[in-house]
This record gives sequence, C-alpha cells and structure tokens, in this order.
Amino acid sequence: MASAKKLIKAEYETLAAFRYALRRFIHFSETAAHTAGVTPQQHQALLAIKGFPERDNVTVGELAERLQLRHHSTVGLIDRLVAEKLVMRTPSNQDRRRVLIQLTNLGEKTLEKLSAMHHEQLKRIGPELTSLLEKLNSTKQ
Repeated sequence: MASAKKLIKAEYETLAAFRYALRRFIHFSETAAHTAGVTPQQHQALLAIKGFPERDNVTVGELAERLQLRHHSTVGLIDRLVAEKLVMRTPSNQDRRRVLIQLTNLGEKTLEKLSAMHHEQLKRIGPELTSLLEKLNSTKQ
C-alpha cells in the first residue's frame, strides 16, 4: 500500500461531513423504499435493472455485479421480486440457457414513484454534496 498523505483537521471534518450527508441520503432512501412496500435491496435491484445501459433487462450475473452480490444471493433476491410481481424472468432469444430479468408494470410504477422521490431529495441535498466534493478536491494533493 502506498504511503497515504497526512490529512489536516479540516480535511477530516470535510470527509466526515460528506459521509454524514451520504448517510442521511441512504437513510432517506431506505425509509422511502419501506414506505413504497419494498426493501432497500429490492429498490436497488429495480433501479439497476431499469438503469442498465442500453437495455431494460439484465442477466442474473449482470444484476449480481451491479448490486455487488454473489450469484446465489441475487437469485434469492430475484425470487422475492418475482413473488411480489415486481420483475419477471424471460428466456433470452439468442441463448435459451440465459434468463433475462425485467420489470413488470407494477415494478415500473414502484420504481417510478421511488425515483421521483429520490430525484427531489437529490435536488435538495445536491448543492451540499457538490460543495463538499469541491472542498475535498481543492485541498492540496
């Protein structure tokens, strides 16, 4: 490990403030998910599927990577999402051994509601996060 630059007190304070702002956002996100009737992890999965580049579906492996979960944990999460009728599995047209995961109409509506709430929250806290990042980036390297 390369030797780390010694930080000054103000840098610790900025890092702590940034972490606190992120934690407040995560707490908001967790509460919003529960209010919408899903777990935070289910919300993250819905967002990862809908937000996947250039497609509205993912493979199990792709979702596992996006969520930083093991394959078998992702399968269990998908099973719960299917049971809640938030996603569906469909065989790939190119390779019938591959299964694609996509949102159902209920999954789309749930994600749309949560995303609107998150977008508004980010508009509120965005300036604070931006300011803290700029402060971190402006300190001597």
